[in-house]
Amino acid sequence: MMIDSDVVTLSRLQFALTALYHFLFVPLTLGLVWILAIMESVYVMTGREVWKRMVQFWSVLFGINFAMGVATGVTMEFQFGMNWAYYSHYVGDVFGTPLAIEGLMAFFLEGTLVGLFFMGWTRLSRVSHLLVTWFLALGTNLSALWILVANAWMQNPVGAKFNPQTMRMEVTSFSEVLFNPVAQAKFVHTVSAGYVVGSMFVLSISAWYLLRGRNVDFARRSMTVAASFGLAAALSVVVLGDESGYTISENQKMKMAAIEAMWDTEPAPASFSLFGIPDVQNRTTHYAVRIPWVMGLIGTRSLDTPIPGINNLVRDTKGKISDGLLAYDAMLALRKDPNDKHATSTLARYDEDMGYALLLKRYVADPRQATPADIDKAADATIPNVPVLFWSFRIMVACGFYFIALFAYSFWLASKRQLERRRWYLKLALWSLPLPWLAAELGWIVAEYGRQPWAIEGILPTALGVSSLTSGQVWTSLGGFVLFYTLLAVIDASLMTRYARQGPDQLGIWPPGNPHLPAEGGTPAVDDTHVARAHP
Repeated sequence: MMIDSDVVTLSRLQFALTALYHFLFVPLTLGLVWILAIMESVYVMTGREVWKRMVQFWSVLFGINFAMGVATGVTMEFQFGMNWAYYSHYVGDVFGTPLAIEGLMAFFLEGTLVGLFFMGWTRLSRVSHLLVTWFLALGTNLSALWILVANAWMQNPVGAKFNPQTMRMEVTSFSEVLFNPVAQAKFVHTVSAGYVVGSMFVLSISAWYLLRGRNVDFARRSMTVAASFGLAAALSVVVLGDESGYTISENQKMKMAAIEAMWDTEPAPASFSLFGIPDVQNRTTHYAVRIPWVMGLIGTRSLDTPIPGINNLVRDTKGKISDGLLAYDAMLALRKDPNDKHATSTLARYDEDMGYALLLKRYVADPRQATPADIDKAADATIPNVPVLFWSFRIMVACGFYFIALFAYSFWLASKRQLERRRWYLKLALWSLPLPWLAAELGWIVAEYGRQPWAIEGILPTALGVSSLTSGQVWTSLGGFVLFYTLLAVIDASLMTRYARQGPDQLGIWPPGNPHLPAEGGTPAVDDTHVARAHP
């Protein structure tokens, strides 16, 4: 049976849209919760009311964002059964465990701690509430860990083996899955990027208050925390991104070559292309501006190890497809006779390449009937979209270095108590608000788009993972998701903008002389009636 390319394309589009939209909320949750923990720690240590009110104000925006993250995350998990049924069957034994643990943490651990955080101001002591906040920060990050473990396995499938009798990948070592080096690098890099998002969020909104001369003491302190935490996070992103680059060169050589638009293998150590215009048709890069040695050091941690180019990797893939056909034929023989010793030894020898034979199913129903032309097309199909990866990576890196500069300057101004004295800087901080989200989304485009055509690197082609649906059915669900997510986007943007514009003064949170402040320890109300009474 031939694969319906329209169903594959639409299913990929639907998952990409929902994943990128969901990740608008995840990094802000990861970063903002730690800023709340820092602020509340200062409050408990000093007893100064302003720090408590800072926690309560920023927690209003945190709560809105957290709710949206949960709402958009739930729908993503249903897509595995709806649009990716064969993928779920094929790797469910491996993928299901970390996904289930992530769900338990998100809905039970995080949900419980969020409830205690918001409802515990009048029911818990200062220290107890602080512990809840810190556990919430830890729980949020642990929740992210498990989904990243699952995703990292898709990039580097370790600790599992194909069983020809069940036609599934099955876990052989859960510790290898958990301690996958790609998972470790991806986790620290991703959460650090979230810390940058949270820091920029607080920095930008606080800059807006200072530009208008509102909540000056409140905003100055918030910017100081954001600048300090953001600088550490931005530096971490760059350092940990280097580790991610190294793991890519070890496990996903085609992705690395595509990021660099490196068509042919360069002499070691490979240079880094600062600028260039990738030409896919002629397989060359025009106007390339290169920095010697940099990519070799990042990708191989050495001066004598080459990074293979795209053309070389395509030639290697053709050999893997040929070996994979031997494994595919042996797998079918074992399905008929599990005691076939020759087939068993053949599969054991070539099973790591069987996924490459499955690439042929995009062109022929039976890979064993593929022609040399089909093999050439399958090998060429392993080249991801080079221009998209090339420019996504460079824009992401440029944003990273910009964040370091901005947070470093913010930290310097905060140490000199001059944050509100440079209006050009405050405007720059405000206008920089969307950039961390742009960088985070581009990071996921590099990670996921660069893995194509694989759902599981080297094992399961994306085209084989889809459900048995018609394109019309996928269009229907895609349209429903677009409408639902558009509605959520409007609600989220209006709520976040509304409460950010009102600020702690109009919400009755600050200053302490406000007669409409809640009772000591209470959570401030944020309804329109309350605001109208506080500011007639």
